[in-house]
Amino acid sequence: MQVLFRTRHPQAQALRELAERRVRFVLRRLSWLVPRADVQLSDLNGPRGGVDKRCQIELRTDGQGPVVVTSVAQDWRTALDLALARAARFLLRLRNRGAAPRRLPRAAAEASL
Repeated sequence: MQVLFRTRHPQAQALRELAERRVRFVLRRLSWLVPRADVQLSDLNGPRGGVDKRCQIELRTDGQGPVVVTSVAQDWRTALDLALARAARFLLRLRNRGAAPRRLPRAAAEASL
């Protein structure tokens, strides 16, 4: 999986390796579905502080189109983790959408007895 990292903020630049490792770790089981991930960190209102660190992750999926997930938090690490959790949940739902149900509904199971 190819991970691209973009930011203009000098403090966020120090998180490049961490962000790449976290993306690969969280999406390791779904890497066959996602050949490329773009991670972008930004500070929404500059040095004023507050809940303003934004992480946007764009996942290029094979056959399903791009998936864009954004989260905002107090610091970049939390924003990154929240966005990755949301992206992983979405990819699992996307993968399971075409899967057959695991069990028969209760009425159908009783009818077969």
